[in-house]
Amino acid sequence: MSHLHVMDRTERFYKIEMLLRARGCVSFAELTEVLDVSRATLKRDLAYLRERLNAPIVYDAHDNGYRFDGTAARGERHELPGLWFSEHEIHALLSMHQLLAGLDDDGVLSRHLQPMLERLQGMLGPDAAGSRELVKRVKLIGTARRRVPSRWFELVGSALLRRQRLWLRYFTRRDRRESEREVSPQRLVHYRGTWYLDAWCHASDGLRRFALDAVRDARALDTRAKPIALRELEAALDAGYGVFGGGDAKVRWATLLFEADAAQWVASEEWHPRQQGRLLEDGRYELQVPYSEPTELAMDILRHGDSVTVLGDKAMVALIRERLARAAARYA
Repeated sequence: MSHLHVMDRTERFYKIEMLLRARGCVSFAELTEVLDVSRATLKRDLAYLRERLNAPIVYDAHDNGYRFDGTAARGERHELPGLWFSEHEIHALLSMHQLLAGLDDDGVLSRHLQPMLERLQGMLGPDAAGSRELVKRVKLIGTARRRVPSRWFELVGSALLRRQRLWLRYFTRRDRRESEREVSPQRLVHYRGTWYLDAWCHASDGLRRFALDAVRDARALDTRAKPIALRELEAALDAGYGVFGGGDAKVRWATLLFEADAAQWVASEEWHPRQQGRLLEDGRYELQVPYSEPTELAMDILRHGDSVTVLGDKAMVALIRERLARAAARYA
């Protein structure tokens, strides 16, 4: 069941400023119609904006409307306290909200952002219907998404912001066992369809990355989290390739040569922020990427089948050859 949105006073203030900035001069009648308020309410709003918030709003008798006094601020833009968004910025934020919803698990992010979304739509006034239509025109298609229970996402997010340690009961897929850990949260990461927590693990005394969908139980501790500089975090966990980029293994570089049919797409892709790539004269594309653990890079190489060749790296070549041989054997 739909309901009529009634603007509160703060929304009206932003809408008045937006209208004056967009249209230059707006009549009293237009303002009352757009804001859907009485004449007395609009008079109080205009008086408050001018007297309490120092908005340089003047009445222009020639154009029979209200506008900003350009001479009062000597060209400086007046802004209301707090956040200021233009109409175009609001539309962009509403689109971003829709994109963010595609990363959301159990609606936890959307639930917390809903009050802001409603405020943004309210600030658009008569264009609210258009904004609702706009977000329907943004679609995010994801595959192989691993959902994270909202209770873990909210608990981890809260501990991260409050700088609290967490106790985790965590399932490690590689050896298929559970372990209990005390960690200091450092960063939330969304990567390829699921959320991860970068944290200092006090059991292993190092930085580790935990998949939130593999958390079996968790609770916040009263202990303050160990602080880690962002530069140290990035050096430890972002140096290699993908979600397995961290750890104690030495970072190596893989050189991949893509045939021309794949090069036209791969040349526009970012496989790693530190990658090095160049188009060759014959249309092929050479890509160099750093990695410390080969699993995920090997999966991406295999995704391109016979359109890519690994050069030089004997260990990676052997791994790809073995995986391809086992795959071919399944269809023998």
